[in-house]
Amino acid sequence: MSAPRIDGPDAQGEVRLAGDWTLAHAPALERSVDAVRNRAAGALRVDASGVSRLDTAGASLLLDLVVDAPPDALRGLAPPHARLLGAVADARQEAAPSAAPAPGIVRVVAGMGAALVEVWRNALRLVAFLGHLLAILPGVLASPRRWRLTALVVQVEQTGLNAVPIIVLLTFLVGAVIAFLGATVLREFGAALYTVDLIVYSFLREFGVLLTAIMVAGRSGSAFTAQLGSMKSREEIDAIRTLGMSPMDVLVVPRVLALVLALPMLTVLAMLSGIFGGAAVCALALDISPTMYFSRIQDVLELRHFWVGLSKAPVFAVMIALIGCLEGFKVSGSAESVGRHTTSSVVQSIFVVILIDALAAVFFMEMDW
Repeated sequence: MSAPRIDGPDAQGEVRLAGDWTLAHAPALERSVDAVRNRAAGALRVDASGVSRLDTAGASLLLDLVVDAPPDALRGLAPPHARLLGAVADARQEAAPSAAPAPGIVRVVAGMGAALVEVWRNALRLVAFLGHLLAILPGVLASPRRWRLTALVVQVEQTGLNAVPIIVLLTFLVGAVIAFLGATVLREFGAALYTVDLIVYSFLREFGVLLTAIMVAGRSGSAFTAQLGSMKSREEIDAIRTLGMSPMDVLVVPRVLALVLALPMLTVLAMLSGIFGGAAVCALALDISPTMYFSRIQDVLELRHFWVGLSKAPVFAVMIALIGCLEGFKVSGSAESVGRHTTSSVVQSIFVVILIDALAAVFFMEMDW
């Protein structure tokens, strides 16, 4: 062990370092650093080529010595010592206290800007994730040995079959509510019979698929995020990669395909349930018998309304599954991170579903479909 030494500063403001800059010499080094900084008239230039040993305590004192110097003021430090100095500098920067709070309007504008940047980054990640899925999906479908039939069946059961009771109950009640609202308004004009048209069109084109997608986003999308997030925190995804398998093949593709199969079937059930909910209210409150109700449906229903609503179900399914899986892969390992990304998954999925539904409504209206 050699004692540390600080020579200078000379007339050019250069300081030469030598010896062991370690914890054992920290008290003496601290006094020497303070003395050199008090004697220096301006910014220092430091030659550290003579430093033989350096630990985190010595690196912290070295940073104190060059705190006001330009970035190129320190030279001659050995590469291992330079890496340690960079790590200590990063740690000190992270631990530094935050700046004084900005005025209220500045914080609001800054928060809005940060939120917009985060939305843009999430959109880019989602598009990249979708592109990755589209790139590997043909290869998976063309190679039977890569099929995960057991996982696919399990996911169809969890996302589809197990969701039937809540979807049917919800849409039945919403159909009844729409029938009550329609009856309240249309009865004043003597057009109570048109309540049937309102129920049928709203459920076939919009409410059937939209309510189903929102329920699936809250139920299955959040489950995907929680499942993959827990697997990542337990390093199971790393284990899958170690075994030579792709997490996209094993975890993402079965979930996406399962939701693509399950959501259209749930949508059909939701449409039927909403129509039957409206039929119950019409029979009880409007004196429209079930025979008249379904005869009216047969008279006014065009099959294109059914296909317009059903065509949106696979798109919603892909987006919900992708967002749920992507947020699961973003989990950093803690329980708090799992909860945060699960919440983000539900919010993003519902937002994307409503956005796509609005765009689709405008498109179908312009196409007169």
